[in-house]
Amino acid sequence: MLRILTVLGLALFLSAFASGSAHAMTVREFLSIADRLPQNATAALRPDGRRLINEVSTSVHAVKNAQFADERAGRRPAYCIPSRGTGITPEGLLARFRALPASRRDMTVQQAIREWMIERWPCGA
Repeated sequence: MLRILTVLGLALFLSAFASGSAHAMTVREFLSIADRLPQNATAALRPDGRRLINEVSTSVHAVKNAQFADERAGRRPAYCIPSRGTGITPEGLLARFRALPASRRDMTVQQAIREWMIERWPCGA
């Protein structure tokens, strides 16, 4: 009986995780969660802090992969992020997101990061 409950619990957890990860977080949701976290290093240890870190990490990887896909296909990418990194800091990201007008905060975190990289790392002519 215990084994069945364990398997059912694991199945429920995995299905909840899978359905939750399909939702693209908006900047509005991101800021709402960030505003509830302490503004110190312990935020990264909290589940919501890890969720925000994972969202940014996943978004940055997707944006970089889009650049690499354009380069491999012989297209000029919309941005040219250097191999050494994006230069995104937690403080800079929060400032950037908070500077967005309320009417634009329903875009996804990934789209907001993409727009930032277009401004920050434009490709040369």
